Amino acid sequence: MNPSFAADLTERARQKGPITVGLVGAGQMGTDLIVQIALMQGLRIGAICVRSRPQNAIAAALSAGHRPDELVEVSNTSAIDRAIEAGRIAITTDLAAFAAAGRIEVVIDATGHPETGAHVALAAIRNGKHMVMLNVEADITIGRYLKAEAEKAGVIYTGAAGDEPAAAVELVAFARALGMTVVAAGKGKNNAVDFDAVPDDYVAEAEARDMNPRMLVEFVDGSKTMVEMVALANATGLVPDKPGMHGPRASRDELAEVLCPASHGGVLSRRGVVDYTIGKGVAPGVFCIVEPNHPRVLERMTDLHVGKGPFFTLHRPYHLTSLETPLTAARAVLYGTADMQPLDHPVAEAAARAKRDLEPGTVLGRIGEYDYRGWSMRWAEASKARLLPIGLAERARVTRPIRKGDLLSHDNCAVDDSLTIVKLRRDLDEADQRFLDADAA
Repeated sequence: MNPSFAADLTERARQKGPITVGLVGAGQMGTDLIVQIALMQGLRIGAICVRSRPQNAIAAALSAGHRPDELVEVSNTSAIDRAIEAGRIAITTDLAAFAAAGRIEVVIDATGHPETGAHVALAAIRNGKHMVMLNVEADITIGRYLKAEAEKAGVIYTGAAGDEPAAAVELVAFARALGMTVVAAGKGKNNAVDFDAVPDDYVAEAEARDMNPRMLVEFVDGSKTMVEMVALANATGLVPDKPGMHGPRASRDELAEVLCPASHGGVLSRRGVVDYTIGKGVAPGVFCIVEPNHPRVLERMTDLHVGKGPFFTLHRPYHLTSLETPLTAARAVLYGTADMQPLDHPVAEAAARAKRDLEPGTVLGRIGEYDYRGWSMRWAEASKARLLPIGLAERARVTRPIRKGDLLSHDNCAVDDSLTIVKLRRDLDEADQRFLDADAA
């Protein structure tokens, strides 16, 4: 963290006014963002865009301490800009008008919906706004396309601080800067694992936690973990060691002895992987298993009680989810930097795996519902098998019988060609194949 960051935000507010953030989505993550930004110096929410139900955005803003007279429902770009200029928060259901508003400097997508994320990011970037993607599902599907579009437009496309992938990227970058070998990086899983979870079984828990049951199930059935670790892989070049990863029950103190090469008593077939643990003391944090490359460094780390060696666990014991995301928005505007970006070519994929038997003609629902869950793999293997990325599964139609546990593919499912994210991903896949063919030649 830049030690002058807070001072820079204050100075920016003094000279030009606070950074104006446009937010898409007013669910759990969006509400957190509205509250958090209201508590910070140097940033403000200028506009909130929701697909429907403006009352949700109003309720979120009121819970953050904004007065009713500070909120105004609008339907066009000029009205959004006038509201922002008057120090109010514009609330709209019109994404095109929202993205075109000249007073918005940076957009945060907090919807968690792949197709919506594609529309939001394209609209923001094409209107010259920095784009913070708090929507890992969209990022792993078309993030590298959006990054390229942002570069052409002279703006920043970035993943969000506070999400586990970006938090783990910090540790990986730290270790690599010190010249250490990164053996493994990942997260502690926050929820108990139930691969067969469906929303009907989690209604009560979701209500108690102020969550949507579908969103809770996305965490419980492992989809979110698979998606997040694929995002980490595609930002760092680390890969899943095996399909689905290992997911050991390794505690904080055991990690470096378990997520290390098999030649040293661990479970890994290689160094340089992403994984997760369900052991105690790691969640809600992230970790990076490192290997020093000189006996003196190993001696010092042992002396400093980092671990016993020869592998050591760097552990960040928290991630603050959407509460940290405003920092990413501020860095994009102040410094023109990204906290996390996908590599130009992917190394991992989150495929879709059937949660139940699926008959031909079935139209698939959303992530976290009844039909499928995420499954991490190396990109080359998933591509060769024509597997269906989880970000493209919604509204796909089953064309052949699929048994529970089978992987969905372009051979047993037909994607919805009307979706923007499907069209963009097809272009990416064709470009990736040309790259592989040229590399092989």
